[in-house]
Amino acid sequence: MRKYVVNRLLWTIVVLLGVAFIIFTILYFTPGDPTEMLLGANATPVELAAKRAALGIDKPYIVQLYNFYVDTFIKFDLGTSWTYETPVIDALIERLPRTVLMNLASMLITIAVGLPLGISAARHQGKWQDYGVIGGSMVLISLPSFWVALEAIVLFSVMLGWLPSHGIGGIKYYILPVLTSALPGIAGNARQMRSAMLEVIRADFVTTARAKGQEEGVIVRKHILPNAMMPVITMIGGRFGHIVSGSSITERIFSIPGVGLYLLNGISYRDYPIIRGCTLFFALFNAICVLLTDLVYAWVDPRIKAQYKSGRRR
Repeated sequence: MRKYVVNRLLWTIVVLLGVAFIIFTILYFTPGDPTEMLLGANATPVELAAKRAALGIDKPYIVQLYNFYVDTFIKFDLGTSWTYETPVIDALIERLPRTVLMNLASMLITIAVGLPLGISAARHQGKWQDYGVIGGSMVLISLPSFWVALEAIVLFSVMLGWLPSHGIGGIKYYILPVLTSALPGIAGNARQMRSAMLEVIRADFVTTARAKGQEEGVIVRKHILPNAMMPVITMIGGRFGHIVSGSSITERIFSIPGVGLYLLNGISYRDYPIIRGCTLFFALFNAICVLLTDLVYAWVDPRIKAQYKSGRRR
């Protein structure tokens, strides 16, 4: 297991190096001059040239790429925002708790609500519970998240006045963002759990357990759920990886100063340090989430754990 973790961490470094190369190259060859966005349309050519020299973007591609790699992976410096004139790493640290709080609460709701709905639908296949979950999931998945967020603001903030529509403050400021971002996850988890349960529920070992007279609750808890959880863990792990990187639209609509909104502002102002720093941060976070998901596989499935212990990965 230790060798596996070390190997995955080494691959994470390779992934980060590759992501850094790709995002830097894309931004370098993107048409346009970011200094025109910073100084405005009335800036003279001399002022633009001086600004490019001050930002270091007047140097050749290879020189800029080398400096970027040295600053990022040796000095651990993501640079300073051209727009806000503050270190990118400090802004990420300041904004990260808001993003994690909102999306972690959303993910917990999707698990607490979606999985029981999927289990109930599978155990009552062909009945009203099953059709209700299938129909509700299709509706929730089909609705655009930004439209649901806007409608929630109109209903609960404008018409009823129960909840604030934007900004940060107490817990009530996070209720609408959390609920609107949780709805698609609930539908996805319910559908995935139902599908996984139906694949296992007809297996021979389940039939044998029923023939031995075991209670249905025991069969579900000890035989069906452990074998049906593998694809669900994959889905949950992928959603956990989007806790930080998948919140841009929600943060924009509800004006939550998190990491997602920080990235969108960086894109709007062509602030390359923000874009590069946020992209690398997202890549690192997702790589760690994938590693944790694989470790959960080993914890849930004894066969995988035995392979890791024996040192034979198949």
